[in-house]
Amino acid sequence: MVQLRLVFLGTSSSVPTIERGLPSIAIMRGNELLLFDAGEGTQRQMVKAGLGFNRKTKIFITHFHGDHILGLLGILQTMSMLNRDRSLDIYGPRGIIGFLKHNIRYLKFGLTFQINVNEVKEGIVVNEKDYCVKACLAEHSVRTYSYLLEEHDRPGVFYPEKALKLGIPKGILWSKLQNGESIKLGDKIVTPDQVLGPRRPGRKIGISGDTRPNAKLSMFFSKADVIIFDSTYGDEYSDKAKENMHSTCVEAAQLAKDSGANLLILTHFSARYEDVSNLVSQALKIHPNVIAASDQLVIDVPYRNP
Repeated sequence: MVQLRLVFLGTSSSVPTIERGLPSIAIMRGNELLLFDAGEGTQRQMVKAGLGFNRKTKIFITHFHGDHILGLLGILQTMSMLNRDRSLDIYGPRGIIGFLKHNIRYLKFGLTFQINVNEVKEGIVVNEKDYCVKACLAEHSVRTYSYLLEEHDRPGVFYPEKALKLGIPKGILWSKLQNGESIKLGDKIVTPDQVLGPRRPGRKIGISGDTRPNAKLSMFFSKADVIIFDSTYGDEYSDKAKENMHSTCVEAAQLAKDSGANLLILTHFSARYEDVSNLVSQALKIHPNVIAASDQLVIDVPYRNP
């Protein structure tokens, strides 16, 4: 079992407040850090959260608005000043390669590590052994991607009595079967399905970035355990949300309901809101499980019950 932890580093929209920094969301999956967006000051928030700067890391940028990307340069400089020595993977819309190349040259700081920069297209962006990250075009004033972290299915529950009945001794052979590998026992091949229950689904975390809600995103986030969605405005500013290509808390809740998501987390709040409890109340009229993000909020995402 792998721990999956959400850490909210910045939950304001384009203007920071005393309580809220600019947008950034960290997902700790085991010992790996997946960082989504990097507003100014994100590296300080990372220090405060104790995330570290030399672990296996992937950074995903949703779009080229300053409040979502300018902190990336500070992160890279901080990592270099701390002598990071392992490569770093960065993903973002078309233009991310030039953005980093020119700014690193203008700012005249040398990197102590390799960066692997990838321009994102819709579909699978990262495909690791245990999970993948997918991208979907969102609906904003510039090219923007929403992301979905989706764990691959896990092997089913192991039944020791079935293994013993087949004459399989305890030890490494049991471990291989539990990890979904077939084994050789004498002149026979034993497959995992002979000692395991049905495969169990992994977890799914959706991150909207800045966007209007639409049916395409609803399908993209289908059956997510958690959706973290643009909730810049309350329902009273629905016209402004449309004008500025953002979403209201009510629209976020409707999308989460349509997606069949378990938990909706509202974020990217306009600086006009000192208290966002009313936005949560509005969203709860649509979706039964809603909370508001705040800077340094930590949420562990459990595996679903079989």
